[in-house]
Amino acid sequence: MAVSSVLAILLDASCALASATFDKEFDITWGDGRGKIMNNGQLLTLGLDKVSGSGFQSKHEYLYGKIDMQLKLVPGNSAGTVTAYYLSSQGPTHDEIDFEFLGNVTGEPYTLHTNVFTQGQGQREQQFRLWFDPTNDFHTYSILWNPKHIIFMVDDMPIRDFRNLEGKGIAFPKNQPMRLYSSLWNADDWATQGGRVKTDWSHAPFSASYRGFKADACVVTAAGRPRCGASVGTEVAPGTGAAGEWYNQELDLTRQQRMRWVQSNYMIYNYCTDPKRFAQGVPAECSM
Repeated sequence: MAVSSVLAILLDASCALASATFDKEFDITWGDGRGKIMNNGQLLTLGLDKVSGSGFQSKHEYLYGKIDMQLKLVPGNSAGTVTAYYLSSQGPTHDEIDFEFLGNVTGEPYTLHTNVFTQGQGQREQQFRLWFDPTNDFHTYSILWNPKHIIFMVDDMPIRDFRNLEGKGIAFPKNQPMRLYSSLWNADDWATQGGRVKTDWSHAPFSASYRGFKADACVVTAAGRPRCGASVGTEVAPGTGAAGEWYNQELDLTRQQRMRWVQSNYMIYNYCTDPKRFAQGVPAECSM
């Protein structure tokens, strides 16, 4: 009995389990009550009105992992609103992996905005339409971050693969632990049709919902060292065998083809094909 209790405690300390609840894994950090955890920790909602939005962050920091979250976005006239869901470290040279959902007027599609920051440098935006209505039901948005790839997925469909090209002199997030953040906020100066369409506050309060959080990840302990997967309390460096399959995962040929299908049919912006933005030419990874 004592041994099983110790194992349970160690497992809880070393990884975010599939059964993790929002009250145990996240803190609502702003919004003055507009963010709520309900249903015994199984559901989290964020609210936005004319006074304020709201947001939350993970209690843990991660150094590599596969992060899944189910979201249901603001329905109806969501123009001007942004629902952000991202991993980020702190400081001027921070790393960041972004999903942002840009609202639109009723009947017009959301824009899914993705970006990757390395050492404080972003400007790697790719934007997509979705092949479903993200307000009708929950859908799973995933970040797979391992030493070789950052793969963005929607309902397990890969949409973007940012590869580790450090050998070519291109920075890749690998040393800075990141927390998971999410927020619902007003960005009507830019979010919808370049800021031409403003938030219609007669539809407030706006609400986005979250469930089904799962992190199969290397979690950074209080001592600053990562524990990967169900390592049963043994402090290990990432990649020493305790992490799951995600640690070495790459896209096989079939999944590469699926990603290319999404990019061919649903990508609406790619920084690599926008040379006017870059006086010195598009970033080096665009030609690799």
